[in-house]
Amino acid sequence: MVVWLLDLDGTLYTDRTGLWPAISARITRYLEVRLGLAPGAAQALRRRWVAAYGTTLQGLLHEMPHHADPYDYFAFTHDLPLEAYLAPDPRLRRTLEALPGPKWVFTNADAAHARRVLEILGVAEVFEGIIDIFATDLHPKPWESAYRQALTLAGNPPPGDAVLVDDRLCNLTAARPLGFRTVWVAREAAAAEARQVDAVIPEIYALPRAFPRIAGAPMPSAARGH
Repeated sequence: MVVWLLDLDGTLYTDRTGLWPAISARITRYLEVRLGLAPGAAQALRRRWVAAYGTTLQGLLHEMPHHADPYDYFAFTHDLPLEAYLAPDPRLRRTLEALPGPKWVFTNADAAHARRVLEILGVAEVFEGIIDIFATDLHPKPWESAYRQALTLAGNPPPGDAVLVDDRLCNLTAARPLGFRTVWVAREAAAAEARQVDAVIPEIYALPRAFPRIAGAPMPSAARGH
């Protein structure tokens, strides 16, 4: 049985909504306010932390633990009127319902934000649950521990039965050696990048059409024990 692990921000809705850029701006603003940084310095610190740790929050936890409060971080960065960016999406619901097997949201955000997004989009009932950053002990994608915990929470399927759908290539390339099937949501993908995943789709609505290709993808050698 296929088990779907779908990212939230940038995957179930696109950047064209303006929501992710707004969240990104709030993250930068958080560093300005909480750390007393100028905008340029906050942006530079974010880039370095994301490159080194995967997320801005992990940078805080590792390098400035006395300033790191995950609950405060998410309350601040997700303090946005989501209804101004998102609306019910019946097409998304039909897309998700066309996929065989249980579906989980697997996000580096917190569950409160994920629930708000799913409820506005009108797809909350389609998912078995939300695997958020707290469920993975604050370990984000692309950390291996996050993927292993996600599998446990999703019912312990073999990695080869799990399909990870994400808009960040680094999250997918980290999961694939563990045995996951991988789908990159990207409007543009260079050939060399596309070869690093099992399928590339321009938007989430194309996922059912890609399913036969995903299901037939060879399991990575690491998952076969070679």
